[in-house]
Amino acid sequence: MEMLPATLNNAEIVEVNAPQSIGELANLIAGKTAHTNYSATKAENTLRRQKADLKLFFQFLEIAQYEQPISAFLVTGEWGLWSGITYGLVEAFVHWQEQQGYSIGSINVRLATVKTYCGLAHKAGVIEHTAYASIRLVKGFSHKEGVHLDKKREVTRVGEKKESATSVSVAHAGMLKSQPDDKQGRRDRAMMCLFLDHGLRCGELTALLVENIDLQAGTITFYREKVDMIQTHNLTPDTLKALMAYLPDVQGPYLFGGYKGKAITTRAINKRVGELGKAIGLEALSPHDCRHYWATVAMRNGTDVKSLQVAGGWKSPHMPLRYAEATSIANQGVKLS
Repeated sequence: MEMLPATLNNAEIVEVNAPQSIGELANLIAGKTAHTNYSATKAENTLRRQKADLKLFFQFLEIAQYEQPISAFLVTGEWGLWSGITYGLVEAFVHWQEQQGYSIGSINVRLATVKTYCGLAHKAGVIEHTAYASIRLVKGFSHKEGVHLDKKREVTRVGEKKESATSVSVAHAGMLKSQPDDKQGRRDRAMMCLFLDHGLRCGELTALLVENIDLQAGTITFYREKVDMIQTHNLTPDTLKALMAYLPDVQGPYLFGGYKGKAITTRAINKRVGELGKAIGLEALSPHDCRHYWATVAMRNGTDVKSLQVAGGWKSPHMPLRYAEATSIANQGVKLS
């Protein structure tokens, strides 16, 4: 029997003396493993979001009377269900979302997900090359196109996601960090300090362990899953004081433990931050609003873009530049005399 490369040494592979060339066999294996290999490289949050994107796509296909019960794909993983997907269906999905009032950003993200999975179906040999090439040409909406489109639509956003961040002032931040001196208050204060003074993402906070805190050094070390990065921050005076008061209350390995010693969920954190915001007059406050506050205040106080990029765990200066643009005077560098 002919030897296969290590990447083809799979238990499901038929023998090479079957009526297939080694190239055809390699293609077959690549198709069978495409989804597994793709999923292995993506964060759980990304996969959850893509699953939600696909659910809406499958809902649209059922409305459009697509001949395959494609919603079963999420259970069976059967690529054959994608065999009838064409560029016309994908383009119709884009315009159906537009008519339903979904935001431009959501439409574009869902289109990217569908095109990605069409690519995996193409690798699996289900969508043929010409059809996939046409699907790749389906475009979403540019920012400018989206602005014009939204002016003509009555509904421009569906769901609970906010169109813009809730504005948090320095006074608001002070109130959010001033919590009662009881067990719940000390927990809330530590949490809000980490969001407001260090710009942690919600998922980063839920994963924190007690061992990540070094009170003697005055530091916190944590993992930024979104960008696969481990960082250490010097604790601000407010955060250090809050953690010194809170740590004696903690039981278990997680800094913010949940049910039965497990990590608290992001849903629970979002709910609690919302409650704390509502208590001081901020409706729909989220952990990400606190990250916006942190970055904006940092820029207003003279933090350069590179330093903010590093501290915020961004791999490119795109996001820090957005905060810089939002806080700068547009004509500050213009000299007329």
